[in-house]
Amino acid sequence: MMNLYAGEKVSRYGFPDGHPFSPQRFDAFWEAFLKRDLDKNSQISIRKPIQATAAQIQLFHSKHYIEKVKQLSVVGEGYLDGGDTPAYPGVYEAAAYVVGSALQASNDIMQQVCDNAFVPIAGLHHAAPEYASGFCVFNDCGVVVNHLFEEFHLSRVAYVDIDAHHGDGVYYGFESDPRLIFADLHEDGRYLFPGTGREDECGIGEGKGYKLNIPMPKFSSDSEFFTQFERVIAFLESHKPEFIILQCGADSIKGDPLTHMCYSPDAHYHATVKLKEVAHTLGHNRLLCLGGGGYNLQNIAATWCEVVRALVDEK
Repeated sequence: MMNLYAGEKVSRYGFPDGHPFSPQRFDAFWEAFLKRDLDKNSQISIRKPIQATAAQIQLFHSKHYIEKVKQLSVVGEGYLDGGDTPAYPGVYEAAAYVVGSALQASNDIMQQVCDNAFVPIAGLHHAAPEYASGFCVFNDCGVVVNHLFEEFHLSRVAYVDIDAHHGDGVYYGFESDPRLIFADLHEDGRYLFPGTGREDECGIGEGKGYKLNIPMPKFSSDSEFFTQFERVIAFLESHKPEFIILQCGADSIKGDPLTHMCYSPDAHYHATVKLKEVAHTLGHNRLLCLGGGGYNLQNIAATWCEVVRALVDEK
């Protein structure tokens, strides 16, 4: 059984005036989800979005930054970072629904309400504790990781990121923490924002050796992805995580306007199935998928439906 968090309140996280991260991203996925009759699959439970409290958001973000977002959310103008992430009326509440839905999904999995879950508008992996970045207001990934450590006392959580952009907010937020097993395949940072994620970035201090960054060449295909993803699987199996998070950004699919990668949706199906197998082999079946980026609406629709299909396929 999987839980899917969907609805108007989570779809509000999207920026106006032709911004690449628009509310239409959720609409494109949802239309394809219904067209494929996935809503009729008995293995999928559709759940309403949940709003996080400020205290929950503070598991990763500073109180000062949270107050700044609240203030600009009321003003409804200005930028939350250097110019990529604009404020709009209600942006605080929209971002809090992303965080709250991801948190509830992690609770559902830990409490065995479901084996796995998908939150399409989530995976906002660039935000740092003190600032927004790259269209990401609050880093739901980081909040969930700290929640799993503090609420459920897990000692090893895996975070796998196949978005074209490096998950810098998560990497640097846990760079010295050996409890987070981090693996990220992304377009080489020499060509793409945020310019981080070199192969020699493998953690610092106690976290050294618990992080795996795999920068991929421009125009990498499915076959190159499949080959490199075997490194991710071996890395996870060696560390035996108690929970797995997949950030499955669709901007690594061929035709995205902001990136140069050439995967097909098969890459995301493959990654989801492989991680589901690892979770099963480790005996806990815990896999949380977070939508991430993607700015070609057709790619988003096809790719996230493949993620859902992989979560419920019996193969």
